[in-house]
Amino acid sequence: MATREEAMRTRLSSVPRGISGWKEFEDIATEALTHLFVPPLANPIRQARSYSGIDRRDAIFPNRNHGVQNHWGRLLHELEARMVLVEFKNYGIQEIGKDEVNQTRNYLTKPLGRLALLVSTKDPNHAAHLKRNSVYSEDGKVIVFLTIEHIKEMLYRKERGEDPTDLIVDAVERFYIEWE
Repeated sequence: MATREEAMRTRLSSVPRGISGWKEFEDIATEALTHLFVPPLANPIRQARSYSGIDRRDAIFPNRNHGVQNHWGRLLHELEARMVLVEFKNYGIQEIGKDEVNQTRNYLTKPLGRLALLVSTKDPNHAAHLKRNSVYSEDGKVIVFLTIEHIKEMLYRKERGEDPTDLIVDAVERFYIEWE
């Protein structure tokens, strides 16, 4: 019988790419991240809208780890990550580029903090990486790029009894090292 993590990995792999599978991708990816991060994060707020309704964020995980000595407590302190913003991009042919980074940047308001996860079915292009660097230079906001393969790896880690958040911290640290 398949483990819960194995079932999630299979579902992540079978989601149709592109517009036809956007909702299914968002649902299974949110389910996987909830399984991986709750607790210590709180359950996500899905399709969270700004008061005016102009901005719609895919998922926001409240981070209530004030004074707690864990990875999320560190990220809360370091990046004021009161809320962990997650944006999903289930692209088929289209590339993950600077526009997707800008959209995510604009969703990161002061009350939310300066950490976002951009979860996609493909690796971001060169322009996305350059834009992410300028976002950090200008605003101090960190946008972590995650693919389905990263989520699968975190599911393997959870299955082995390891902390899947290590992968997030590793990605933030790798970004700091590569940033210029």
